Amino acid sequence: MSIAWVVVLAAPLGVAWIVIEALRRSRFAAALADVPNERSLHAEVKPRVGGLGVMAGALPVMAWAGDVPIVILAVCALALALVSLADDVQSLPITVRLPAHFATAVFAILAIAGPTQAHDGLNAVEAALAILALAWMTNLYNFMDGSDGLAGGMALAGFGAMAIAAAMARQWPLALACAAVASACLGFLAHNYPPARVFLGDAGSVPLGFLAGALGLHGALTQTWPLAFPILAFSPFIADASVTLARRVIRGEEFWRAHRTHYYQRLALAGWSRRRLALAAYALMFAAAASALASNGMGPRGQLFIIVGWVVIYAALFIAIERRVRQAAN
Repeated sequence: MSIAWVVVLAAPLGVAWIVIEALRRSRFAAALADVPNERSLHAEVKPRVGGLGVMAGALPVMAWAGDVPIVILAVCALALALVSLADDVQSLPITVRLPAHFATAVFAILAIAGPTQAHDGLNAVEAALAILALAWMTNLYNFMDGSDGLAGGMALAGFGAMAIAAAMARQWPLALACAAVASACLGFLAHNYPPARVFLGDAGSVPLGFLAGALGLHGALTQTWPLAFPILAFSPFIADASVTLARRVIRGEEFWRAHRTHYYQRLALAGWSRRRLALAAYALMFAAAASALASNGMGPRGQLFIIVGWVVIYAALFIAIERRVRQAAN
């Protein structure tokens, strides 16, 4: 193993763990305390310092190991982390947060989707759709960060799969960047596995969602993997958040407000412990990541078969959860 891989696999984990341990014992933790409310699943006050540790561990290594587009993505993630940190300290209105999400999405698309020697880039319509998708990924990851261990586990599985696929394609800057994020999230999970001692906070979940979308698209444009690959790898979060949003829109609910109607939240409210929920989610996440890696060597027909298979699986899971919730309510 080269020195670069040793640094990328060890340094983010160690830095994340140390920074989180120091912050949760500091006075700063009080300013980032997550106080339970009617929309929370937890009952105790916990500091939202995990994301600061993840960003401290991952972003410098990304900048050190990455090429120019990846360095720009790391800077965009840092900008999102700072805006989201302000939101963690004192809630910012959506009129501040959402423009920041779209602005970083625009910068990211300009950085990775313009014509280069490696690819032809995106046309105007494709770029606009990519910006919308990236802004949605930025937000949906935040929506799914509501129970111990889930967001960190999804990052470990999803970014880990992308690191493996990029390494197999010998796209080393991309592989090292994804590995750095996965490593930092493993350091965070040491503090967040149920029962959690710290939470990720918006300063972690928002830039993680952005990086999942941006690095995934970067890999697709450089033909490191098909576009379906990152979607499959992060599909547990994408499916829950997207179906929940669609249900709320159809019902005429104020979908932009915080709520407890995601499928993982409903399982928790129906009586599942945080540890049981996390372990079940990990099985799903790593199965999705493994299927993404398997699909990477297949043709379009094989990839379509896997995608359809997961659509059926998620539909069955959501129906089963609906039944479980109704049984618990009776």
